[in-house]
Amino acid sequence: MIKDITIGQYFNGNSLLHRLDARMKIILTVIFIVSIFLCQNFWSLGLMLLFTLVTVTISRVPLKMVFKSIKPIAIIVVFTSLLNIFYIKGGTPVVDWKFIHITSNGLFTALFMALRIICLVVVSSMLTYTTTPTMLTDAIEKLLSPLKVFKVPVSTLAMMMTLALRFIPTLVDEIDRITNAQKARGANLDDGNFMQRIKALVPIIVPLFVSSIRRAIELADAMDCRCYTGGPGRTRMKQMKFCLRDFATLFVMVLFVAGIVVLNMYFGAVLVK
Repeated sequence: MIKDITIGQYFNGNSLLHRLDARMKIILTVIFIVSIFLCQNFWSLGLMLLFTLVTVTISRVPLKMVFKSIKPIAIIVVFTSLLNIFYIKGGTPVVDWKFIHITSNGLFTALFMALRIICLVVVSSMLTYTTTPTMLTDAIEKLLSPLKVFKVPVSTLAMMMTLALRFIPTLVDEIDRITNAQKARGANLDDGNFMQRIKALVPIIVPLFVSSIRRAIELADAMDCRCYTGGPGRTRMKQMKFCLRDFATLFVMVLFVAGIVVLNMYFGAVLVK
């Protein structure tokens, strides 16, 4: 499952999403996340699913990468679904045996929440799939620039956030390499009870911390050698500029949110209470 983590990876392409301004993509992602929590019935959820499918299609990101972004959250989706199935009451009883009480409302809510989480992860992944780390850093710095009034080191924060996101795939590869090395030395990482498996992670976690610190030091030395300084006076090879397609995409997003609000008003909150 570690190999399937694709957060922070960039997929090279020339789709509409790739050509959008990075600042606009961050704004649209935030709006979509808010719209997820506005959905209160299956009609608005259906509109959100349709929007997600259209987004993935326009991005031209392979479905294999999209499925990889969903796989690591399978445990969270299952756990959340089970909580809703057993603790949400109301509706028609489906199973009523001893201490197990499952209702139709619990099943619908579990499905509702699972689809919410999946849509959230898929669309959020589109941001990193279609935006290079450099453009993402510049976009975050531009959007946070008003905080400079309060003496906040915006450029440093943007660089830290992007580096943390960018090095997730690197750390995943490092975990896989260390795991294979420990197994080659005879370490048993797959068998045993819960506590034994926790103890078996020590030979992986310790080298991972050492490797991460070494990589951080090497990166800092490389940035110093290249005389990197953030903030005022730093120039960029590519200047970000809003164009017509950015505002057109924002207009479509506004229509999408308006559609969710209208569907909520017309059909009401029939599931999540």
